[in-house]
Amino acid sequence: MARGGFAQWGNDLYTGRRSYPIIQRRGLWFSIVALFSAASILVLVFQGLNLGIDFRGGSEFTVSGASTTDEDVALEAVASVAPDEEPHVSTVGADSVRVQTTQLDNQQTDQVGEALAEAYGVEASEVTSNFIGPTWGQSVSMRALWGTVAFVVAAAVFMAIYFRAWRMSVAAIVAMLADVLISAGVYAVIDWEVTPSTIIGFLTILGFSLYDKMVVFDKVRENTVAVTEQTRSTYGERANLAVNQTLVRSINTSVVALLPVAGILFVGGFLLGAGTLKDISLSLFVGIAAGALSSLFLATPLDVALREREPKIAAHTKKVMDLRAGLVAEGADESVLAAAASGSAQLVPGHHQGHSAQPRRRR
Repeated sequence: MARGGFAQWGNDLYTGRRSYPIIQRRGLWFSIVALFSAASILVLVFQGLNLGIDFRGGSEFTVSGASTTDEDVALEAVASVAPDEEPHVSTVGADSVRVQTTQLDNQQTDQVGEALAEAYGVEASEVTSNFIGPTWGQSVSMRALWGTVAFVVAAAVFMAIYFRAWRMSVAAIVAMLADVLISAGVYAVIDWEVTPSTIIGFLTILGFSLYDKMVVFDKVRENTVAVTEQTRSTYGERANLAVNQTLVRSINTSVVALLPVAGILFVGGFLLGAGTLKDISLSLFVGIAAGALSSLFLATPLDVALREREPKIAAHTKKVMDLRAGLVAEGADESVLAAAASGSAQLVPGHHQGHSAQPRRRR
């Protein structure tokens, strides 16, 4: 865009001079979300998550000051002692290697440690080993699960009270859970280990996702106050205006949030080899992006779909569309009808706040 073009674009969206039919195309968005959600469920069921040693337990070896970080060297060293093992090898920093296996006995632990020291050309003291039991990981998982349930319930109750509409609460919670499901599916596809840092990332997604949806819903509530007392636009059209009005803000907030996370993921995780940073940043990166999109293309359209099932809203929508059809029959100006359809503040001639306009008779 030209200089000042982005600001003008945002201003046009806010005033209703420019509008994108996001709510009107909700069938398309629902289909896309359903497709990604189904794919995520299939991946999680048939492939599953790659649980880290903190959750499955096992032996862990760390080689410090290695002359090379070639993972094949570690695989060969472990295979020389325990041929049936399928160790997980990862690089930590610039000159350290981490090797994780299933639980080994004391003799095997000593032999693997010696084999790794010889393979990487370091002193035996540079190879540390420890056993991690699965109890800690299971405890963290259960606490995270109960924490998530408590958060979802509390968030649902709070939103239902704040917005005085349980449908907004349901729409927000469904969209938020879809964010976590899709993020978990992406994590499973990439096959990165699920660590406690990953769980922290998933829980953080819930907070960001809910925050973004609260912003959009607050604007929806503002635009739809006493919506049934006027006949120039429907609930869906007013909600669509709210989505367009918050579009620029959602983009700006998401970009600002994604930039540091992307820096941690690609610079800290890949270039510097910080495994812990990589674990948490991937879940955050995918979750923040999914949360921003679902706030616009899932949560609000779902709220509109639920609200339009209410008899009062359905009757009002039919009334507005019938009156608009009458204006079309009389040859009303297309720009006026477009303004009404966008839900903007421009009034259709003959339509006043709180009054129903009757089609004019031809003489």
